Amino acid sequence: MSNDRTVYRRADGAWVNKRNDTDRASSLHKTQKEAEGTAREMLRNQGGGELTTKGLDGKIRSKDTIGKSDPFPPKDKEH
Repeated sequence: MSNDRTVYRRADGAWVNKRNDTDRASSLHKTQKEAEGTAREMLRNQGGGELTTKGLDGKIRSKDTIGKSDPFPPKDKEH
């Protein structure tokens, strides 16, 4: 099962955060920024994946790989 997500704009103007292997939207937002933020958070919580963002014209605007949050990040020993 894939965790990859796509953010795009629907015909009614709502921005959609949708998992690629489902038919229904995970969430709807007023702005692209809100939809991207929610998609990133969901990807981090679900173990990571690819986030594809489409612009107003429906063309891919950006792709970003989101990794799982490290609960024990390395400590900075130089400072």
